[in-house]
Amino acid sequence: MAAKILIVDDDMETLKLVGLMLQRQGYQIVAANSGKQAIVLAKSEQPELIILDIMMPDMDGYEVARQIRKDPQTAAMAILMFSAKNQAADKVAGYDAGVDDYVTKPIHPAELMVRIKALLSRGEVRSTRGEVPLRGHTIGFLASKGGVGLSTTILNTAILLHQKHKLDVIVTELRPGQGSNALDLGFTSPESLNKLLKSPPDEITANAVEDQLLRISYGIRLLMASSHIQDASLLTQTEQIEMVIRRLPELGQLVLLDIGASFLPNIDQVLSHCQELIVGIEPYPSSIQRARLLLDDVARTGFGKSRLLHVVSINRLQADDQHSATQLQEILGRPIAQVISPVPELAFQATQRGLPLLQIQPESLAVQQYTQLANQIAERIQQ
Repeated sequence: MAAKILIVDDDMETLKLVGLMLQRQGYQIVAANSGKQAIVLAKSEQPELIILDIMMPDMDGYEVARQIRKDPQTAAMAILMFSAKNQAADKVAGYDAGVDDYVTKPIHPAELMVRIKALLSRGEVRSTRGEVPLRGHTIGFLASKGGVGLSTTILNTAILLHQKHKLDVIVTELRPGQGSNALDLGFTSPESLNKLLKSPPDEITANAVEDQLLRISYGIRLLMASSHIQDASLLTQTEQIEMVIRRLPELGQLVLLDIGASFLPNIDQVLSHCQELIVGIEPYPSSIQRARLLLDDVARTGFGKSRLLHVVSINRLQADDQHSATQLQEILGRPIAQVISPVPELAFQATQRGLPLLQIQPESLAVQQYTQLANQIAERIQQ
């Protein structure tokens, strides 16, 4: 596929001339006539190269370059500064802002093409060497039944992945009408996921999804589902759900999909976008049969064979009839990646105060277990 080039200039004549020249060479062209528009298009269109003017009314090219370099989504893009400013100080300022090359107007088209091809070839080399950031890693979380405490596990593990491993984490509740993060953290019922699922699929761009993400004080970003039962009808918006899942890895290093037990009509499509799957189960005899059926079902989609599958045993309550991890492994025929101990009192306090459980008692056994789970995930994706 031909490389995509974003041209940024407030002079329409320049946009037309350069754009036409590049189209004749077979490149895909995207155009912006302001700095702010350039930043938006860089994120949504993901061009291989940006040809950037300096003098623009809302934001000059130096600031555009700095913002491009600061954002992990755009930091690796090649930038060619193309300006009438030809003083040495202008060029130094451009390179200081992070541009790869600086060309002054006017320039012979042949020379401009040589510069462009050189930058694009450098980008291809960076890509083959793994220096360009890859798309984010997506992990799906499924529960064998409702109410096992999977959402609490996801939220606390996500925070630890950010705080201890410095990962950019997005937690997404794919459970319209059954969201819990907003209630647990003291937010009013969110419309974030609803807005996306009510949009036409072609309007669900990376930028549109990013606008609905909420960064909380613990460093992670959330795409929250509402808790109103009537919103469960949005489960049928399968095209929109898939578009959201496609866009999320463009926005963060690690995407955790809280699918829960409310199976989506397009569950196979959803799982096809996951690099690995974590299944949360209860260690009680009455729940084991559900867990076995679920594990058999997901195995048919390749998990546990070509794709990673992990089982986490979540103990919400103290009980005499629960199975040990060893017993669970024997019954299910699969290893248990992590056991989460019951902490009902801490869970109650966390909900009452609108805090993640790990903030209530950081040294508790459950938090240590969330930390172990976070360490396992970080080790896999950072290899």
